[in-house]
This record gives sequence, C-alpha cells and structure tokens, in this order.
Amino acid sequence: MKTTMNVLFKSMQKDDKKEILKFEIKGSEDAGDEMDLFELSGSIVVLSLEVGGDEVCGDISAEFVSMQRDNKKTVMKFGIKGDRDDKAQQLYKYAGHNVTLGVAPGQMSIEEFNEPREGVRGKINQDGTVDVEDKNQMTIEEAAAAAEEDVDGPTMPDDDELPF
Repeated sequence: MKTTMNVLFKSMQKDDKKEILKFEIKGSEDAGDEMDLFELSGSIVVLSLEVGGDEVCGDISAEFVSMQRDNKKTVMKFGIKGDRDDKAQQLYKYAGHNVTLGVAPGQMSIEEFNEPREGVRGKINQDGTVDVEDKNQMTIEEAAAAAEEDVDGPTMPDDDELPF
C-alpha cells in the first residue's frame, strides 16, 4: 500500500549519521492519506520522490522519524542513513519545492536499519582503482609471494573429522 501525495519538501539537514528530510502537508486536503501515514510513523518506510512526473532518485529506505500535526500543516520527518549519500545528494536541489512524495511500508525493522554495515571500507578513485582502509588487506605482491611458496596447495589437518 503506497501513499502518494503532493507535499512541500521543506528542508534537508545532515547530522552525524543521517540526512533528515522534512516535508509539509498544507491544510487538510489529503486528510485520508495523512491517517494512513500516521500508522507508519516510527517504522522503516520506502520513499520515492517525483518532480513534474519525473522520478528523482528511485526508492530509498528511510526511518519515518515523526509526524507532527497542527491546524495549519502536518510536518513529516524522515531519516536516511549516511551510506545512501549518492541518492541523498540528488535530493538537495529539490529542497524548498513542491514534490510528489510516495511512502510505502518497508521490509526491514528499525534494528536492521540502524545496524552498522559489515564489509571493508574504502574509496573508489576517478581512474577506477580502489583504496581499501583495511589494515589486514593483502596486497597483490603479498598474494603472489604466498602463491609461490604454497605450490602444493593447502595442507590438510591431521584431526579431520569428515566422514569420507
């Protein structure tokens, strides 16, 4: 169930770990859609933005941080984790404009969303090479030297408990 509505993309702010997106719904013209969104508040959702019928950045998983309503407007806050920086960069130019916001329930829990990602950190250079930040990473020269030393292949342990 995806809820789509025309909103004002009020602002986009970066803190230590997340990009905080603020959207405003003016008046009570989309009151039915707002009630659907209240149920999603506090959970993980999938956001999509369109401007003039064109999709801005595809689907983005985000934490639906809060939804505050007064007699003039409803303000919705979403948090996008920092590892989605490439998509977040595309959104900056639309802050302050009216957009079509799509909000759908997400598949993951808050705990999964906030988990640190596993893997090796690094940077991709302009020429396509990668600089890895792992101190335990083996260089190509070290791998070639290890392969020359171990021509016979790996040794099998003496206490092998396999049935065959």
